Amino acid sequence: MNSSLVQLVGPNHTLQIGGVKLLGANADDGRKLLFSVIFFLGLYCINRILRWLADKIGGRKQTVAFWTGQGISLVLFLFGVVGFVSIWFDNPSRLATGVGLVGAGLAFAMQKVVTSFAGYFVILRGKTFNIGDRITMGGVRGDVIALNFIQTVIMEMGEPPAVQQDDPGMWVHSRQYSGRIVTISNAEIFEKPVYNYTREFPYIWEEMRLPISYKDDRTRAEQIILEAVGRHTTDVTNLAEPELQRLCEHFFIEPSEIRPRVFMRLTDNWVELAVRFLCRTHDIRALKDAISRDILVGLEEAGIGIASSTYDIVGFPPLRLEDSTLKAMAANGQNTAPSQRSHTV
Repeated sequence: MNSSLVQLVGPNHTLQIGGVKLLGANADDGRKLLFSVIFFLGLYCINRILRWLADKIGGRKQTVAFWTGQGISLVLFLFGVVGFVSIWFDNPSRLATGVGLVGAGLAFAMQKVVTSFAGYFVILRGKTFNIGDRITMGGVRGDVIALNFIQTVIMEMGEPPAVQQDDPGMWVHSRQYSGRIVTISNAEIFEKPVYNYTREFPYIWEEMRLPISYKDDRTRAEQIILEAVGRHTTDVTNLAEPELQRLCEHFFIEPSEIRPRVFMRLTDNWVELAVRFLCRTHDIRALKDAISRDILVGLEEAGIGIASSTYDIVGFPPLRLEDSTLKAMAANGQNTAPSQRSHTV
């Protein structure tokens, strides 16, 4: 290489090629760049070691693994920012100028990213949800499987027909996994409400409605329903009672009945019996399936049927029935009297 073509000139040893000085290409910046690469490689190695130790200590506990991972990410991120600033901005005036320019650029060009980054800290500090929680966020319902600085990852589940939505299309008409993994911006917590099914009270109230004919024994039907529900929810009710008491002490809410109860509503066609009961947030479809089978068996043994809509016809207008062949013969002037078959009903 010709020494006159590539040179290091000046007190800062600026790189010069063909008599043209390259901006920022000097020995000092080269040392800073090399040190930055070594620094971030060191942080990467430390990150891998700390996460390996966290997996060994935390095991398969989702909550421990989640908070340990978030703590490692935050600490290393802060170290990275401080280290990068310390390496490249040794002059306070340059640092203030650089921070101002970067802040203005981010505020204008990366509004969504900045909002998502802020949403990450709100999620952690505000205790909005945790890894493994079942939530509805941004119109998507499912279990949180991952969280990073910008996005929340959810394993999507279906929705009951009563709350089905056309967009996005959903083919699973129950609260079971659909198989789709949905990535949502953390900024959604500032735009829409976040529904958490498991954070403070890992149970929800569910209802099943059964139409019973006015002619059947409604008291016996109610007894059958309560017995079926009680067989499958007694353990859940006993476990949820102290949790509900703790919730009432922590928040300003009124105590609610957690034992199964049947509510009656009169309609034009039947008596609607709605049973309300408490259940866990997962495996609700299996629970309702088992309860439905027991109720059906009990009603059949008691001779009680499920009511359905019926219609009574109270009047019918007179109809005149005519053979199309006879009408055609009459139009041609032929005699149709001997074989006339039209009559009125």
